[in-house]
Amino acid sequence: MPIGKPLQLSLFDESSPDAGLAPAQAAGLLPPAPEPPGYTRHEIRLQDQPLAYRLRRSRRKTIGLTIRDARLLIQAPTWATRRQIEEVIQEKSRWIRDKLKINQERMALLALQDSQWRPGGRIPYLGIMIELRLDGSREARFEGDLRSPQAGSLLFLPLPDGADDGRIQERAQAWLQEQARRDFDVRLQHSLALAGQRIDRWALSAAQGRWGSCTSQRRIRLNWRLIHLPPALIDYVIAHEVAHLKEMNHGPAFWREVERLCPDFKSARDALARHHPASLPLF
Repeated sequence: MPIGKPLQLSLFDESSPDAGLAPAQAAGLLPPAPEPPGYTRHEIRLQDQPLAYRLRRSRRKTIGLTIRDARLLIQAPTWATRRQIEEVIQEKSRWIRDKLKINQERMALLALQDSQWRPGGRIPYLGIMIELRLDGSREARFEGDLRSPQAGSLLFLPLPDGADDGRIQERAQAWLQEQARRDFDVRLQHSLALAGQRIDRWALSAAQGRWGSCTSQRRIRLNWRLIHLPPALIDYVIAHEVAHLKEMNHGPAFWREVERLCPDFKSARDALARHHPASLPLF
């Protein structure tokens, strides 16, 4: 293929909500990720700042840019020159910088999560930071309003003093999932009534890369980690999935239905884009 042939470009962010988030290796907090096989390391200067990238050659017809583990990976045709590849990097420098920054921030949050699972640790519940305590009772109890928590409200877990982080996390997440099941059902039934729709059934999910899903069999799944987020964001995700019962696509008619069910959906959608299922419970 002639060198002068115009190159097509594909951009992928593997930390996006539809792709899942790789394990955290952030700023020395966790061991660095292994070098991806088949790639060679190179460096380019963007706005007088060095940027490393990994390059792999193949028979593909396009140049693909992927952000993974806070690294820039490039797959390019065998005939593409380094100059052509780096011209593409320069052209997409803003996208690269933005995605790398977001990816690094998410990974840093993941690396810090372990410190939350302890007595006195704080986790978000309906967008409010609540505090974990241990008291050894038979049932978990929440001191506050479950539907409208206040900052500093206490969640007592039925664990003895000295319980390890893993047990604390397990108990806290079990309580959160119970609240999610109750809270989401009320919100979902409201949205279904507003839409004039019915579903076969719904269930919680633990997906690492999706907030929700809706199938053509009229089954909805909602990520239990939504319980960490403010109610407006939960309502948007539910409206999004309920709208799919009418429009199984993301065309203009779909977004009109979302807006009808959730008039302030745009601000909620923008706010949700700052979060990712795999990076919670930290904000």
